[in-house]
Amino acid sequence: MREYLKFYINGAWVDPVTPKTLAVINPATEQAAGLISMGSAADVDRAVLAARAAFASYSQTSVAERMALLEAVIAEYQKRYADMAAAITEEMGAPVLLSQKAQAAMGMGHLQSALAVLKHYTFQELLGTTMVVKEPIGVCGLITPWNWPVNQIACKVAPALAVGCTMVLKPSEIAPFSAQIWTEILHAAGVPAGVFNLVNGDGPSVGAAISSHPEVDMVSFTGSTRAGIEVARNAAPTVKRVHQELGGKSPNLILPDADLKRAVTNGVRGVMGNSGQSCNAPTRMLVPNSRMDEALAIAKAAAEATTVGAPDSGAALGPVISATQWGKIQKLIETGIQEGATLVAGGPGKPAGLETGYYVKPTILGHVNNRMTVAREEIFGPVLVVLGYDTVDEAVAIANDTPYGLAAYVSGTDLEAARLVASRLRAGQVNLNSAGPDLMAPFGGFKQSGNGREWGAHAFGEFLEIKAVLGYAPKAAA
Repeated sequence: MREYLKFYINGAWVDPVTPKTLAVINPATEQAAGLISMGSAADVDRAVLAARAAFASYSQTSVAERMALLEAVIAEYQKRYADMAAAITEEMGAPVLLSQKAQAAMGMGHLQSALAVLKHYTFQELLGTTMVVKEPIGVCGLITPWNWPVNQIACKVAPALAVGCTMVLKPSEIAPFSAQIWTEILHAAGVPAGVFNLVNGDGPSVGAAISSHPEVDMVSFTGSTRAGIEVARNAAPTVKRVHQELGGKSPNLILPDADLKRAVTNGVRGVMGNSGQSCNAPTRMLVPNSRMDEALAIAKAAAEATTVGAPDSGAALGPVISATQWGKIQKLIETGIQEGATLVAGGPGKPAGLETGYYVKPTILGHVNNRMTVAREEIFGPVLVVLGYDTVDEAVAIANDTPYGLAAYVSGTDLEAARLVASRLRAGQVNLNSAGPDLMAPFGGFKQSGNGREWGAHAFGEFLEIKAVLGYAPKAAA
């Protein structure tokens, strides 16, 4: 039983202003796995003021000093790698292998990519006689979700540290263990007091206090579109920068010339990974109507081959995060069937033999149209909907007919044709033919999937202000 009852403020572990605790539930066992303190606006104020005080000196550190700091953090992360993976498995039920090979690995990956970018990043550029300078924006409020917990912490904290910002982190109160380990890593690495601060709590209290605080210069939020709207609303009176990475309902266009078995199988796996709890999952599969029956048979086989079980069982899928999320997924599956979708695989209820834990059957809904609820709303579970099209133009129109625009996927043998389709899709990231992830590629969305970009060099810009110093250089002689 973990007990994380203190917050990390100004380089020390401190008690909350007002004692209040929350049990953290292990979704695989439905039992309490730990206890955390829940913060308040008063705790946020202490943390923000510590970050503000630290900004004066940290913002003036050299690139070499910040590189050395990132190297120290990477070294400490490596020491705690197994602890990080174990924490993620316990807090969100991720299979052991997924936690080790993907979840914890992403934290390390973002640290390493931030270091690589920093080595060559240009913070000054002379344009004529004017020097254009990129400076750290200031105190940053970071609000992160539970589904890829350390990934989403690292892809904010690493670039913020790299450019000279100070920060206050509010991780998800549902999955806070990895944030605790992360904070211990930064402390051991020697991050200066006040540069990084941690306050646990929920959105309406701690999240709102961060996003509305007048001494917070920017807020970076990852989560649902609904919550992102609240963050922006709370931030508006102080005119702070708001960066958002929000929801998705990503289309997966399987073109007529694609290898259907490979494309459909990969598409199913892309949805099922992490129990469907990825904002960029390819959850709307579009296939030619002439091959719908064949595609559904392939999808059914892939779903039924996907094992579900306890995180330490070797199964591909663990539970979803909570009873609330499980109930939402069940309701949406039932709604899809009621609205006329064909249940191809899975369906409502828990998998056989898994009565304890928030387990969901890998589910395929076929013959879906884009007006159905399951084609419009983000399900955030291991549920794939399959839609048909007659022409590629129609497929592109269906793909773009969504309030979201985080990611899109295209499969086709003719690479040039696939590239042309990609150019027509309104999404921040398009994946061609099941390409692997690229930590240097910008990550973020169009439309209601948010604004701004994370990962690689593009992430640095979210934490920088632009200053023009006119007359910096003398005019050239006539």
